[in-house]
Amino acid sequence: MTKKLIVMGSTLLLSAAMLAQDSSGGATPANTGNPNTNAPVHKHPTINQRKHNQQRRIRQGVRSGELTKGETKKLEKQEHALNQEERDMRKVNNGHLTRQDRKTLHQQQNHLSKEIYKDKHNNRKRTGAGGK
Repeated sequence: MTKKLIVMGSTLLLSAAMLAQDSSGGATPANTGNPNTNAPVHKHPTINQRKHNQQRRIRQGVRSGELTKGETKKLEKQEHALNQEERDMRKVNNGHLTRQDRKTLHQQQNHLSKEIYKDKHNNRKRTGAGGK
């Protein structure tokens, strides 16, 4: 179990280090200890990483049948609204997000994440084929 957690943690750190651009804007790059790279290492996932993770969770829920068509449609609509809000926030500040913008988006992503969890674990199952 410990080895599994170490491998998973290492994979997450590697993923964060490989991220080409921080979509949350304005985060300070950390020194990774490797003089050959200037890639930022983030303590927490960026807004863009969380978007991808949540989309992956929704796709997995559709494939496994854990999400109904209605639940999937609702979650996709919420995700779309959140993405639109981020675009609107960036328009105001020449493509950047303020600290408050990032805080607001993270809170909304937390809410969406809980919605995904609740919908995947509510014992409602998709009928028919596993795809959309």
